[in-house]
Formats: sequence, C-alpha cells, structure tokens
Amino acid sequence: MQIWVDADACPGEIKELLYRAAKRTQTKVTLVANQALRTPRCEFIDSIIVPSGMNVADRRIVELVEPGDLVITADIPLAAEVVAKGGQALDPRGQLYTEANVGERLAVRNLFDELRGGGQITGGPSNFTAKDRQTFANQLDRWLTASQD
Repeated sequence: MQIWVDADACPGEIKELLYRAAKRTQTKVTLVANQALRTPRCEFIDSIIVPSGMNVADRRIVELVEPGDLVITADIPLAAEVVAKGGQALDPRGQLYTEANVGERLAVRNLFDELRGGGQITGGPSNFTAKDRQTFANQLDRWLTASQD
C-alpha cells in the first residue's frame, strides 16, 4: 500500500507531515504534479511530473492507484474515482472519503458548483487552520496504523 498526493494544490504543511510519516513508517509516498517539487532525499518519497493541463495529474493518479492505497486530494471527483478503484482518499483538512460517503460528498460539491456558477454563492473554502492540520494528522495515523496490520 502506498500514498499518492495530488501535489499541485496540497498545502506545504501537509506535505511535510507526509514526508515525516513516510520515513517513520517506511510507507511509499508519491507526489504527482505538473511542476518540479522539492522533496527530501528518501527512498520512500518520490514524485512524478505530468504535463500541464486540466486534470492531467488526476488521471495519472487514477491510472496508478491500487486497491488499499490512499490518495491525498481536495478534489472530490478524483476522490470518487479513487474510491471506485478500491482506494481511499483523504482531504488535506482531514475528511476521509470512503464508499460510504463519497457519493454524498460529490453530490454536495456538484450542488455548490451550480450555486457558485449562478452567483448564489461567492467565495471559496475557509483558510487552512491548525485544527485542519491536526484532523488530517489523526486520519493519516489511523490509515497508517490500519495499513501496517
């Protein structure tokens, strides 16, 4: 099992948490982005650079993900595809997407997208907080513990 990161929009503090977890648990972490990334030298940390373009990194992650893998992404459509392939997805704010909840989350996301498109909702997500970071770290630890069994 390994962790894939939709790295273009992933907060730096989440990447740092993932680097430490990779070293501590000897879990493979691969960042997928459309630009070069600075990553620590470690046999458990890797990156893949994909061409620029809409959803190119997402498509590459879906191609590579295996059942049981974890994908770090805030992209709910990507999370839904990962779950359909037998993986799990974790939002940088700590929301874990599974078969039980990803359909509902995708429907809510699509509704909000329509409302934003119609001008009924403005603005984006709230700022990333220390609580978000802690929630993510807790979910990551749960996944790592379960995957080591």
